[in-house]
Amino acid sequence: MVLLRGLLGDVLRQLRLRQGRTLREVSAAARVSLGYLSEVERGQKEASSELLASICKALGVPLSHVLREVADQLALAELQHEPVMAGAPEHERLADERIDETMSESIPATPEGIADEFRADMVAA
Repeated sequence: MVLLRGLLGDVLRQLRLRQGRTLREVSAAARVSLGYLSEVERGQKEASSELLASICKALGVPLSHVLREVADQLALAELQHEPVMAGAPEHERLADERIDETMSESIPATPEGIADEFRADMVAA
């Protein structure tokens, strides 16, 4: 089961580690407690939009980049038929049923396909 806060935390942690930075460095730059940032990265706390913007600024990464990465990972989870919303009513959960044949043709099979489709939508807009 994939939770949005878990995906967001994973993306933030990956960005921080790629930069070779510690929780202490990023928490100081973002002006958030080290413990709270750790909980956000582990998916235990939901980050407010203000906090998320501050963390992204501290990492030197646009918020849109982080949200795009989270959206791509969420799309992959959906393609794998994993339940996405924990504790949601049954009618709101993603069904484990097979996607209708006509619909499956319109869903990109790879992250690159998703990114290409997203770019095409942005150009069309």
